[in-house]
Amino acid sequence: MPRKSPVEIEVVGAVDRLLRRGLPVTPAIADPVLLDLRGIVARAVDPADEASRTTALDGTLRGLLARFPDTRYGPAVRALFGLPPAEPGQNLTMRRELAARQAGHEVHHFRKRVEPKLVEKIAWELLADADRFTRLPMIAPRLAPATNRQTIPADPFAWEVAEHEEQLCRLWSAIYAARAELLAVERLISLDTDRVDVMRTAVTAAWRWATARAEAIGYIAAFAPDPGKASVDELVALAGWTPMLTEAQVSRLTEAATGGASREQFVAALHDETELGNVWVQGLLTQPEPANSITEQENGSPS
Repeated sequence: MPRKSPVEIEVVGAVDRLLRRGLPVTPAIADPVLLDLRGIVARAVDPADEASRTTALDGTLRGLLARFPDTRYGPAVRALFGLPPAEPGQNLTMRRELAARQAGHEVHHFRKRVEPKLVEKIAWELLADADRFTRLPMIAPRLAPATNRQTIPADPFAWEVAEHEEQLCRLWSAIYAARAELLAVERLISLDTDRVDVMRTAVTAAWRWATARAEAIGYIAAFAPDPGKASVDELVALAGWTPMLTEAQVSRLTEAATGGASREQFVAALHDETELGNVWVQGLLTQPEPANSITEQENGSPS
């Protein structure tokens, strides 16, 4: 069995210490080990400011807990860290008792056998998140309130810099728009919304995803031709999971969205692509098999 690295041990310990107070994360309980993770630094509006990184850590943890991969223990781990079904102000003992009930365990067993694995899982998710930011050389531009008008001097170098930032913002705008629609699809499926509404949103997600890919292709070609930079596929993957498509299908979707095509134009261009539409929509509507639970991984069977 592989041993944990020193970094993994430090992050697990930091998450365990944070658990004692629960969310929200405040500067008083924010561990430097967590604040220095690449994913947290990248999300902070001001990476040099500890309060800004604390806010980023709090938001990242909330997102990880909301999408905890083990469906059996999702409510339990959220309660453990102080999110609903827990109530504000509950201490660790109360949160632990609630979490044990949510997971269907006796409290002592939960604290000794299950809770440490939940803490480790959150720590590993944070490390995986940091690794994704470390491997991708491009991150979204950090925005801060503007106090003055951003005038551009009449100079070729200034124009080039401004154009680069303009295209970079358009790229990330498209990526975030695609991510929003893909999240909307998952939310509607989770809510058991009418199938027609889910399918409509799935089509919108295809349009946004294809638009993001077209923007990524244009940006890479113009500003990042170096193979060492992020690839088109790496950038578009940031939007979220999508159904498996062939190269020809990806190309067809991208072609239909190129040139700033509206949703209506995109749909019209793909009017006869029945097979492609079915692959995309049915791929999103088909629910994955639930992940193995923590207890199953430990004992080989549910407990």
